[in-house]
Amino acid sequence: MLRGFSRPLTNSFRANTARRFASTTAKPLKAGIFPSKFTLTLGLIAGSTFALYCFDARSSIHEYVLCPIIRAVTDAEDGHKLGILFMKYGLVPRLFNDKDDAVLNTEVFGMKLNNPIGVAAGLDKNGEAIEALFNTGFGYVEIGSITPLPQPGNPMPRFFRLPKDDAVINRYGFNSEGHDAVVARLEDRLESKTRYNAFQGSHSFRDGKIFSVNLGKNKTGDEVKDYLKGVDRFNGLADVLVINVSSPNTPGLRKLQGEQKLTNLLSSIVGRRDSLAAKSGKSTPVLVKIAPDLTESEIESIVNSAKSSKINGIIISNTTIQRPDTLKSSFELVSETGGLSGAPVKPFALKALRTAAKYAKGSGLVLVGCGGIASGKDALEFGKAGADFVQLYTSFAYKGPGLVYKIKKELTEELKKEGKSWREIVGEDLK
Repeated sequence: MLRGFSRPLTNSFRANTARRFASTTAKPLKAGIFPSKFTLTLGLIAGSTFALYCFDARSSIHEYVLCPIIRAVTDAEDGHKLGILFMKYGLVPRLFNDKDDAVLNTEVFGMKLNNPIGVAAGLDKNGEAIEALFNTGFGYVEIGSITPLPQPGNPMPRFFRLPKDDAVINRYGFNSEGHDAVVARLEDRLESKTRYNAFQGSHSFRDGKIFSVNLGKNKTGDEVKDYLKGVDRFNGLADVLVINVSSPNTPGLRKLQGEQKLTNLLSSIVGRRDSLAAKSGKSTPVLVKIAPDLTESEIESIVNSAKSSKINGIIISNTTIQRPDTLKSSFELVSETGGLSGAPVKPFALKALRTAAKYAKGSGLVLVGCGGIASGKDALEFGKAGADFVQLYTSFAYKGPGLVYKIKKELTEELKKEGKSWREIVGEDLK
């Protein structure tokens, strides 16, 4: 046995060992184990820059990275819900300098509109993402459709992506939280916006932007009374009211597009609107939203109803029940029941818009183009076909919030090439 190791440890040995250990551990760590102040600062700057990039609606990361990831890990309806959740809590990018070029400026319903790009109803059904949608650069935001009573809509699954076609099929069936819930949300918004300033101008609470509410009927509701309830509840909370008689997912709804029924409905709505205006001094413009699947004579009848009832305009169009031969998606997807929206709807919507413009010429009716718009060139095509402004939904869902900036940028460039403003384009030989 080695000498000394069999002996008990002495107190002096213990003390010396403790001192040596303490002196060793007290020595400073070698450089590089912890990051330097320079490295920390550099990392902070890099992280902040990346965060700003992600929250800037002009960046492409949303279209090429974030949106594809969301589509990969969710089904269509869960992806929709997740998108609304992000927007509700402000976790989406915005345009930090949302000043539109003067060539995009126009006027509708006697209100200034800084740009003619709007979001269609169906995306934000219950008014949870209004501020986020305006922040991405939209000039017009429409929520809904909202039904008088809450209803769950149709059974799941009811929303399907067709990525090969840049399209979706939905048969939601007016799933809605109902008037009470959405009115409460909008009243809270109104109170928060006007807490320190008296309300003036638009319910968008932004210069040159417009806020709209789309009204629907309950599945078993009355085809006139349900819409009148909507006018009563939302007349003082929106800049524009939209009457949706064209969803293919509520039984019997599209029958309301017949001339006699539609004239009766719209006349009743205008009468109620005017009665409320006499008390409040506020006359809210009314639009009707129609399908792209109508014949020319049916569209002529709708325009006649719009004229005789004295509503303010027509949105053309809603989703289509047609399934064009150009669709590339699988038969299983294409054969799902519901309304098709996205790129394949564009030819149908344009045709219907041109027809409506022909019969609305000189009437002063505002025409809104909707269906398959995904670029500035698409928007310009709708403008030349007669649209005072346009709306999108499906392309926004696929490409993300940066799409609005890209469309406005491209549309500005196209208008400047032609040496005309949007107002001049849509005013040529159409009104």
